[in-house]
Amino acid sequence: MKTIGLIGGMSWESTAEYYRLLNELTRQRLGGLHSAKCVLYSVDFAEIERLQAEARWDEAGDILAEAAKALEAAGAELLLLCTNTMHKVADRVGSAVGVPLLHLADTTAEAVRDRGVRRVGLLGTAFTMEQDFYRGRLASHGLDVLVPKAAGREIVHRVIYEELCLGVVKEESRDAYRAVIDELIAAGAEGIVLGCTEIELLIRPQDSPVPVFPTTRLHAEAAVSRALTTP
Repeated sequence: MKTIGLIGGMSWESTAEYYRLLNELTRQRLGGLHSAKCVLYSVDFAEIERLQAEARWDEAGDILAEAAKALEAAGAELLLLCTNTMHKVADRVGSAVGVPLLHLADTTAEAVRDRGVRRVGLLGTAFTMEQDFYRGRLASHGLDVLVPKAAGREIVHRVIYEELCLGVVKEESRDAYRAVIDELIAAGAEGIVLGCTEIELLIRPQDSPVPVFPTTRLHAEAAVSRALTTP
């Protein structure tokens, strides 16, 4: 198995999910006592969040690029950037190393298309929902991407940063997300992309009448498949 490098800590709540999923999926594929070969570089999310808020994306990208270099030096043969939002700087991170960076939006789009879905609703941070770096990447795969109205975007963003990144899961927030999902479906969404790694702590498949696409799980599944594929 190739060694998977994780650029995590954004937040560590979702990075813990990555670690769990990578090991569970590896055991399912290989059986017995097998677990994933991986190395983790966990950044201080407070520093990254401050740079996000101040739109200092190049500086944030440099921090993550240094993390990528450290993982490559530690033996990583495949990299995961364990956050949807920071894929805004994915090209900067990927170009800093000689090993492949598995893009989260690409693995998500592939799963959406495999289900025969073409129009999706996107939930994520305000950066992910409102800027083109993620929506455009999904659209490049032939998907039509819808986002919530302004009030819905505010709710989704606030819950991520003020609750889920702190490990807080509230039933009333789940209800609020369900209402946003219903609005997206009414607007024509055939599936819902959980485009923030923490959202999977809150929203489950049964919370949506249309398919949900949990990007953390999909990213982990693609990474394990890639790691177990011989050159």
